[in-house]
Amino acid sequence: LGADYLETMRLAGEYAYAGRDWVCARVAEILGAPIVEEVHNHHNYAWREEHNGEQLWVVRKGATPAFPGQRGFVGGTMGEQSVILEGVENEHARYSLYSTVHGAGRALGRREATGVVDRKTGEVKRAGKVTPEMMRAWVDRAGIELRGAGLDESPDCYKRLDEVLESVGDTVRILHRLTPVGVAMAGANEFDPYKD
Repeated sequence: LGADYLETMRLAGEYAYAGRDWVCARVAEILGAPIVEEVHNHHNYAWREEHNGEQLWVVRKGATPAFPGQRGFVGGTMGEQSVILEGVENEHARYSLYSTVHGAGRALGRREATGVVDRKTGEVKRAGKVTPEMMRAWVDRAGIELRGAGLDESPDCYKRLDEVLESVGDTVRILHRLTPVGVAMAGANEFDPYKD
């Protein structure tokens, strides 16, 4: 059973890479621009690694590898910067098994943000904590063009990335900050197979 799980996880990882490659190529085509650099990294994945002379399975749930010199992408919210970083060699990095965060992390659960609505009747069973006005105000202040997006992906639902990066301290080095100019996501009334 374990071997089947690992093989399925590996295949899912290859599928994710292929999907990201396709999206990058399509966006570059739409923009009429070349892809200058790509940074891929997995999260919520298991790796067989050696640490302190011992072979271990390292499961990084909500985390991604950050070995010395390894670059990674860490996403902020749709209304804030994301970063490209690299792992470094030091005691803290070794202690973390060369792992770092993969994103800002949620501050509100999806249903806490959106509330609960009966899909058949449209009746609001429980109001959410995030409104369309809150989300729109955030992205407007940041000067970002927003297309789609449900309230569960509002910047209000996430921790601040800079605070999260402070918590990992000197285990990584930030190489680049990426400022969003536009965000396109499935809208609140569109079927999203990854959430619905």
